[in-house]
Amino acid sequence: MREQRKQLTGVVTSDKMDKTVVVAVTTTKRHPVYGKVMRLVKKYKAHDEANECREGDRVLIIESKPISRDKRWSVVSILERAK
Repeated sequence: MREQRKQLTGVVTSDKMDKTVVVAVTTTKRHPVYGKVMRLVKKYKAHDEANECREGDRVLIIESKPISRDKRWSVVSILERAK
């Protein structure tokens, strides 16, 4: 039985590297004491084989085997193009 790989959606913040994009994933979390909803942003380096992602694109990334020292994610599809 194969385990399902994690999927995240985020916005491309940098496409300056070759075959690599930086994707910012925003999640919300409630503060444990005060109850305020906090917005957390985490950045992931993702593999973009075709170099087709541009800054501002909304993309779907999937967990993969380590590609380099920092890359553990791959771009599956571009959900929405930047304006």
